[in-house]
Amino acid sequence: MPRDSETPLIQQIAKQAHITFKGFTCSANGEDNLIADQQNELISLVTALRASDLNIAPRKSSPSLGAAGLHGPPVSYMHICETEVFSMGVFLLRSGASIPLHDHPGMNGMLKVLYGKVSVRCLDRLEASLAVPSFQPALAGFEAGSVRRSVLRSVCGYSESSGPCLLTPVRDNLHQVDALDGPAAFLDILAPPYNPEHGRDCHYYKVLHRGEQGEAGEEQQGEGKEEQTWLLEIPQPDDFWCDGEPYPGPAVSV
Repeated sequence: MPRDSETPLIQQIAKQAHITFKGFTCSANGEDNLIADQQNELISLVTALRASDLNIAPRKSSPSLGAAGLHGPPVSYMHICETEVFSMGVFLLRSGASIPLHDHPGMNGMLKVLYGKVSVRCLDRLEASLAVPSFQPALAGFEAGSVRRSVLRSVCGYSESSGPCLLTPVRDNLHQVDALDGPAAFLDILAPPYNPEHGRDCHYYKVLHRGEQGEAGEEQQGEGKEEQTWLLEIPQPDDFWCDGEPYPGPAVSV
């Protein structure tokens, strides 16, 4: 597809995201109606995006995060646009900040680092198991519906030169994002956007138990090395909150 050099790249990304995800559907087994050429064009555009395209300058390292409010929020968000088809914005993480493990029910996503480095831990939810977990005493006091079995798919690092981290409704849908070696920022596209009225609300999780396969923090490759994990759904952690900042980049219309 020919590129329009006179149109801001972020506007081209918004237009292509609308084309790619309009009318999106996905079955329980992960089959969707996305057109590969359209999705690949969006990935290509997002891969080319840099902080300077959005008039965002890399933040300097700040003191270590302390008590709530001492150094401001650990994470800020710049809203760019939202439609019924997708939402798009920029997350800015302070040095040492983390976006806790959370999910994106029924949603696709793209995460593209604009500056700094992040580690992204991705998990998939597994079907409910009738087997009683060996760590059953640790579940005392928890409702059965609040505990979920999952599998750790990968722990990968991303920087400005990396392509986007992708998630689908069934693959890599749960993830945690940690800033490495200083502040970081990334573009975030979700399609369709969060909407609690349509069953797309954000849920946070805590790791209760890790299986015997693999080691925490090790990049997992291959089905045989995937680490099964039990997760507990929890309220938003007290040490995580997100404030808003004005978006300084080119205006976007869709």
